Amino acid sequence: MTFLWQLFRDAVPLITHGNPYLMSIIGFTLQVAAIATGLATLIGVPIGLTISLGRFRGRGAAQLAANMSLALPPALVGAVLYLVFAQGAPLGGLQLIYTRRVVFVAQTILALPYIVALTAAAVQGLPGGLLDQARAFGASRPQLAWLALREARIGVVAAIIAALGTSLSEVAAIAILGGNIYGYNQTLASATLYEVNGAHYAAAIAIAIVLIGLILVLVCGLGLLQHQSGGLRLRFRHQT
Repeated sequence: MTFLWQLFRDAVPLITHGNPYLMSIIGFTLQVAAIATGLATLIGVPIGLTISLGRFRGRGAAQLAANMSLALPPALVGAVLYLVFAQGAPLGGLQLIYTRRVVFVAQTILALPYIVALTAAAVQGLPGGLLDQARAFGASRPQLAWLALREARIGVVAAIIAALGTSLSEVAAIAILGGNIYGYNQTLASATLYEVNGAHYAAAIAIAIVLIGLILVLVCGLGLLQHQSGGLRLRFRHQT
């Protein structure tokens, strides 16, 4: 217990004194989380809406695939992407391996299933008559999608929270694709692994404290948005 307390006491000054290494990792982690979650949201929400509102052949298979993608091991995703981006591979010419760019790609792909599957589930959980009534009042497809998104906003925000959590805490894919290079393409989660492997336990605890605090702040902030009411009201012209 004394050993843990001493490590904690050594870790706190690294945070309070603004250790340059720690600050650079925090900045890169926030950048990765924001961009990866933003891209996953822009791509995933329309896909989730299409799955939940669409009437097309194979819709059930698409829903099943979206749900199954939530269980994909990050290490497997990292290994597959490595085979795609490695030198001599189909996309090897992009030269992404062991760069910062590949971290953004990996985190976006890992966050995407949460946005797609949870958005689709949130929309499908709406009262059955709500969207039918909107259709009866002449709602266009964009209006219908916006209404569904607005009414299912709590579930959609939950999807964004889940995606954000993944972007902040994932390690395996980053280590495989980015190499977890010291001070270059490390996130808080991968840097914790790096410091533990190097037996730099005080630094690992400092990074872990920041990561936990960051997750709590962001999740609480999004949780407040989740409980806000209101929003834009749509008007539909009744079909004659």
